[in-house]
Amino acid sequence: MKGGRLASPLDQVVLVLSLAAWSLALGASLGLIHLAGRFTLGLYPYYALAVGLGWVLGNLYVWRARRVGGMRTHKWLLVTYLVGPPGVLYLLRTLAVEQAQELAPLAPTWALGAYAVLFLVPVTLRPTRRR
Repeated sequence: MKGGRLASPLDQVVLVLSLAAWSLALGASLGLIHLAGRFTLGLYPYYALAVGLGWVLGNLYVWRARRVGGMRTHKWLLVTYLVGPPGVLYLLRTLAVEQAQELAPLAPTWALGAYAVLFLVPVTLRPTRRR
């Protein structure tokens, strides 16, 4: 494993927060809980958060992937860091006022795209190892 554990406390925090955010967003989408209007965030700060989150978590993924070995572990890390955190973005949009959600229905999709692109920049540009 070369100096890293399979699931560090950082991985566990990212996973737990992501699962909580996805659970709340799904519950709100299914109408089980009403979250609309609880938190207002403009679109520019929302997209800025998506970009920043993607960049930071992409770099964290690269940092963690260097410390653990095995392709199977890398796949789980990729799922944890790429698929999990957009739940926070979906939750934030679910918390917006219903009128704002109706005016920009594709905002979560665009935020997911911004997150994914900025996540993949450090992943694809990571320096190669010299042996």
